[in-house]
Amino acid sequence: MTIHLPQLIGEWRKAMKIVVGYDGSGPSGKALDDLAYAGLPATGVEALVISVAEVWMPPANQVNGNGFNKDDFPDSINDLVEKRQKIAENVIHEAELLSRYAKEKIAAEFPGWEVTAEATNGSPGWEILARANSFKPALIVVGSQGRNAFGRILLGSISHKILTEAKCSVRVARGNASGRPAADGKPRKIIVGFDGSMGSKIAVSEVASRNWNKGSEVSLVTAVQSLVPSTIGRFIPPVRDWVESDLGSEKEWMEKIADSSIKKLEDAGLRVKLEIEEGNPKEILVNKAAKWRADSIFVGAHSYSGMVERLLIGSTASAIAERAACSVEAVRSTE
Repeated sequence: MTIHLPQLIGEWRKAMKIVVGYDGSGPSGKALDDLAYAGLPATGVEALVISVAEVWMPPANQVNGNGFNKDDFPDSINDLVEKRQKIAENVIHEAELLSRYAKEKIAAEFPGWEVTAEATNGSPGWEILARANSFKPALIVVGSQGRNAFGRILLGSISHKILTEAKCSVRVARGNASGRPAADGKPRKIIVGFDGSMGSKIAVSEVASRNWNKGSEVSLVTAVQSLVPSTIGRFIPPVRDWVESDLGSEKEWMEKIADSSIKKLEDAGLRVKLEIEEGNPKEILVNKAAKWRADSIFVGAHSYSGMVERLLIGSTASAIAERAACSVEAVRSTE
């Protein structure tokens, strides 16, 4: 009997922790639906749903004199504050209902998961990141836009902030472009941006560790920047031949580098192909995903550390997530 890598990993690794941001909007609803397309395990997952009411409550009065003290203000101000508090309390209550709804929906889809729900108030991006810092998830899942987004052209400010500043992997859910229902059991199509860097290899390892439907396919997509000769150079054989030779050598080099990643994915039971194209990586990944009708794009961080790494991978993933028809996952190692 063949034992695949996801089975082996599932036996020893700790429970996977996931944070799901939910605000009741259409895009955040897609984040719930997208969980079934992310290759996540059926058991051994701790999922925390967070709904944030975008209101600010006045700080309660404290013994040391800090906070809001009614005695310090006239009745007109106190009446206004009281009205605002009631409105805020209603919005927070709505957030509580939303988080419970999302919890029940996820629990119904994944009965083997441990799902909890929380509601808070403040700035959604800040609050989700702050809670993630204490919960320490491996993955944050958010919709591509929040309630205040004006269109698909721009990635929601909340999603962009989380993509850029999170210390863990972030999945921006757009729903599935293939049109296939989640429970159909059919193979998934996954694209991995691959450039031979440690970050892209971590993305490969993450994809290999997930639980995909039988027959699922992975396309390792590599973009090489061609050295385009000048107009005159195209007509001079030595110049043209040098450019073509250089590009050919780079493709051969990438094929060798990709060998171990291809084997890792194949050992996990996935069908794998390597595609090497000329051009801008962000455009190539988006176009490939659209033509292939991929379910997900995985992008790894580059070999930088700390905030610099998060900013770089965040900006790259944001650029792809703004244009892609499918979900995009920016992979960061939490170790």
